[in-house]
Amino acid sequence: MTAINTRKRRDSEAMDVECGQGFEMLEPDEQDTWDALAYLLIRLPAVLDARMQRDAGISHFEFMVLATLIRSPERTRRMSEVADLIASSLTRLSNAAGRLEGKGWITRRPDPADGRYTLAELTSEGAGKVIEAAPAYTDEVRRSVFSPLTKGQQKQAGEISRRILSVIDPDGACAQGRLPSLPAHTAE
Repeated sequence: MTAINTRKRRDSEAMDVECGQGFEMLEPDEQDTWDALAYLLIRLPAVLDARMQRDAGISHFEFMVLATLIRSPERTRRMSEVADLIASSLTRLSNAAGRLEGKGWITRRPDPADGRYTLAELTSEGAGKVIEAAPAYTDEVRRSVFSPLTKGQQKQAGEISRRILSVIDPDGACAQGRLPSLPAHTAE
């Protein structure tokens, strides 16, 4: 085969890939649903983060760390468990924990049951921050997620979310670590 023919064949194969030939594409209705869901998964955390930064002076991620701890037994949990529950890498969590520790909102110490693990514990000041920040979080979740939906759609959204989670978390690792709702008033 000549160099010209080889180049034409490569160009033709590239065109096939660009046009979606040669590999499986989503059906148009699947693509439409996926586009909406993917954009929601990108935009919603950004909206929550902006609101939390503006109204509470804390990032959405940092709030999730604190909220996970306030809902944990004795307000303490292994860092690796916190990371799993909030879908974070340990590196990202450790960086955030350093900031939170610097503000006096958490402490970290070796797990006495197994020194290979680190425990994060919410301080009284950290619990106060959760209580201070929770109204902004709750308000934004209601505004962005629940207000646009009917009660029936809210129930469907929960059912759909649980069905998808059963595929991406089949052993229910996160569901087993399910946290109770944030307490309305948890002052010390």
